[in-house]
Amino acid sequence: MKSGQLQSELKKKRPFDSPEQEALLNILRTNDQFQNRFGRLFRAYGLTSSQYNVLRILRGEGKPMPCLDVAERMIQVVPAITGLIDRLERQELVSRQRCSEDRRVVYIEITTKALNLLKKLDQPVMDLHKRLMGHLTRTELKELSRLLEKSRTNLPETRD
Repeated sequence: MKSGQLQSELKKKRPFDSPEQEALLNILRTNDQFQNRFGRLFRAYGLTSSQYNVLRILRGEGKPMPCLDVAERMIQVVPAITGLIDRLERQELVSRQRCSEDRRVVYIEITTKALNLLKKLDQPVMDLHKRLMGHLTRTELKELSRLLEKSRTNLPETRD
């Protein structure tokens, strides 16, 4: 891959203002293209990326979780987690239970229907991971992850 490919893709006449700008725009463009592909896959199963993320979190935890704990683990910040949970509940993919000790806390539990849906999605998701990133070597993938994690080290703790 040649350097400056993004400039060509964007039909940008002048060079980027800084290497930081070029790198960040590369991340954003790549994220957009990957999100579009994942979005199509999830839509075919009646889900959004955020709904899929919630279900994966709940399956991974293996027990009901407070709604706010789910929100903290999301890949993308979701401003209206309650609405997202409402939609999943209407699809019978999660159920809610108020905490008896603290009525403000709502526990979310994944349903059998959702577990079966995730089982159907597991292989297509892995296949898409391979299609999108399989051309990189294991060393390149580890380095990419390291660099992306390093780029987030100066971010403030809050997710807003």
